[in-house]
Amino acid sequence: MKFLRMTLTAAFRALRRNKMRSALTILGIVIGVGAVIATVGLGQGAAAAVQDQIRSLGTNLLIVVPGTQRRGGAHSGWGGASTLSVLDARAIERESAGVRAVSYVRRGSAQVLYGNQNWRTTVQATTPSYLYVSDSEVSQGEFFDDRDMKIGARVVVLGETLVSQLFEAGEDPIGAVLRIKDTSFRVIGVLESKGGSSFGDDRDDLVLMPFTTAERRVLGTTAPGAVQNIMASGHTGEDAHGVALEIEDILRQRHDLRPDQESDFTVHTQDQFSSAMQNVTKILASVLLGIASISLLVGGIGIMNILLVSVTERTREIGIRMAVGAKGRHILVQFLVEAMILSVIGGLIGIILGLAGTQAIAHFVEIPFVFSPGTILFAVLFSGSVGIFFGFYPARKASNLDPIASLRYE
Repeated sequence: MKFLRMTLTAAFRALRRNKMRSALTILGIVIGVGAVIATVGLGQGAAAAVQDQIRSLGTNLLIVVPGTQRRGGAHSGWGGASTLSVLDARAIERESAGVRAVSYVRRGSAQVLYGNQNWRTTVQATTPSYLYVSDSEVSQGEFFDDRDMKIGARVVVLGETLVSQLFEAGEDPIGAVLRIKDTSFRVIGVLESKGGSSFGDDRDDLVLMPFTTAERRVLGTTAPGAVQNIMASGHTGEDAHGVALEIEDILRQRHDLRPDQESDFTVHTQDQFSSAMQNVTKILASVLLGIASISLLVGGIGIMNILLVSVTERTREIGIRMAVGAKGRHILVQFLVEAMILSVIGGLIGIILGLAGTQAIAHFVEIPFVFSPGTILFAVLFSGSVGIFFGFYPARKASNLDPIASLRYE
């Protein structure tokens, strides 16, 4: 214990003799550890944001899209020709035991006019069940119902972005009359905000209307009843993969596909979306962590460089200590302790700055701030390991000095 106390005292005294040099050496570790903390924290925050957005898509959601999806091929379930219809959606709702509710969607874009304001937005034709299937809520007014669908009522529900673009602050949009493609529509509701997506899209920049209304008056059609995708909500606790296979069987029968033919549609589950996005975020986080770790290694090289200079400057001091009885292991431990002090102090400062920077960036880009004790522990241990690794060579060099030669060193 006495030896350790004496070693720490000597180490701190040696570092205080060159305060500026010690501070600059610590700065390299601060930058490295801070970068690692920020990279890991932002990666975890981005992953959490992606999972939240996937969950916000709907309750136990399955999405059927036109086209097939081949591994390694060019075909994608999102971009194929329209092979789905309203009748397909009704068949799924009627025949699938694992499905609780079904909606279908067709999208287009149009200019929306209100007074002297206008805004180009996404027109989404859908059904009353969309509100439940997509796990959406109405913050003002109400959603259109089955009667509106049946008669093709000229009513719309707006996203928050569209409301902010067309109406003055504090103005009540409910009951207002808009014009879309020379047709008047009455606003009956406003959707609760869902914010931006992981791909940078604004999910609040849209106007929803009954499918029948949109098909007749806004979007038009070359194939009546054609839809861009079908959304199905499974029962809680149902096996999503099993429900997807059930839907696939229903649609293959409806589309008269032989067993050797590929499906002309693709069924996606929330688990598939989640797994794909997790893989992307993990790869991105690993790349960024590797880049940040380089900064920490550069800081470690700085420690080695400074200690080598210190060994040269203190050669005579080392000779005197050995002459009065210090062993080589004592000199080795002292220099290793100095390296660890530099790296640990730098690590602690880097953790504080890294957490502060992560919180600031997370707030700015609107992702969750994720605090991970495991990451903090890893950063402390890693920074200490960097000090030992890069400090060992200078420490070993100092411990192997010849006492006689050291005493003669000028």
